[in-house]
Amino acid sequence: MINDYEATKPMTQDATYESTASLSNDDVISTLNGLIQTAKDGEEGYKAAADAIERSDLKALFYEFAQQRSRFAGELQSLVHALGGDPESTGSLSGSVHRGWMDLKAAVTGKNEQSILNDCERGEDAAKDAYSDALQEGLPANIMETVQEQYTAILSAHDRVKALRDSAGGRSSSARTS
Repeated sequence: MINDYEATKPMTQDATYESTASLSNDDVISTLNGLIQTAKDGEEGYKAAADAIERSDLKALFYEFAQQRSRFAGELQSLVHALGGDPESTGSLSGSVHRGWMDLKAAVTGKNEQSILNDCERGEDAAKDAYSDALQEGLPANIMETVQEQYTAILSAHDRVKALRDSAGGRSSSARTS
């Protein structure tokens, strides 16, 4: 007769199972808390970008991305609670420093659309790296699914911001040549 443990254990141990088995509950919580900070940094960064930009379509997009990151943080916080951990509730120090730099830069450049989009893309690059690293850690399947879904959305947001940045760069250079 197969007991519940045997029914959930794979017949052969592959590398994925081994890395999942070696990841402690504390390690999973720590990884999730790092992603919560990343999501909070993105939320605050996008709010700052929305406040600094003049174009209403970009303002709306940045607020949408800020809400998305808030939702991501909430989902991750729920996972940490379910694991018996204490979830992060704020962004990282480096995220605060970056937002401060973004605010200063916006004031100096007169809220230049190109520089704001560059900063947003830099933030997305950092989020992509954080999520990619987390996906390599062998998280439990239910957590891996949530992290993968959020990572896919971050890749989409990154590509959208990059395309907007590239088109804004084209507009500003064509405006200069006219």
